[in-house]
Amino acid sequence: MHQDIQSTIDFILEVEKLKGVLRKTKPVGQARYENSAEHSWQIALFALAMKPYANADVNMEVVLQMLLLHDIVEIDAGDTLVYDDAGAANKYEEEHQAAQRIFALLPKAMGKRFLTLWEEFEAEETPEAQYARGMDRVLPILQNLANDGQSWVEHGIRKVQVLEKNGKVAKASSALWNMIVPRLDEAERLGYLKG
Repeated sequence: MHQDIQSTIDFILEVEKLKGVLRKTKPVGQARYENSAEHSWQIALFALAMKPYANADVNMEVVLQMLLLHDIVEIDAGDTLVYDDAGAANKYEEEHQAAQRIFALLPKAMGKRFLTLWEEFEAEETPEAQYARGMDRVLPILQNLANDGQSWVEHGIRKVQVLEKNGKVAKASSALWNMIVPRLDEAERLGYLKG
């Protein structure tokens, strides 16, 4: 038991590094870039609040676990802009290796469970994974809409890219996606997104 507790402590101290992984989006109204730990916390909270608008009846405990675990791999693999197709070429392999390394710090059964949850999230085959993926994708859209298109402008993102890369939101909550699409039209009109 003592070793399992120590293994869990070692894991928690390792994932502390996620606070140092900077993303491409800034928190609303702030000049600094958010870190991946903040992102994971916020999408978990958003997913919980959006559950009444989910397309499917999802097991929220599983969804929250996925959202808290999914970006831990960025400790080793870094964050990749969702619109960076070249940067995403070997992303799964790098992240899977990171997941195996990091979750192996935990007691064996827990590490295996966390790796399985991470793989389920990546596969997007279950209602829980589809909902979690949609929530993961929608937050940067909301931040960009509130921040005058900050990361879209910085990276020259086109509206068609946002629509193509973020259709996962519609699988999670069509009601939410139907509210966002007109806002993307407005963002394009305002010059936050390229045509």
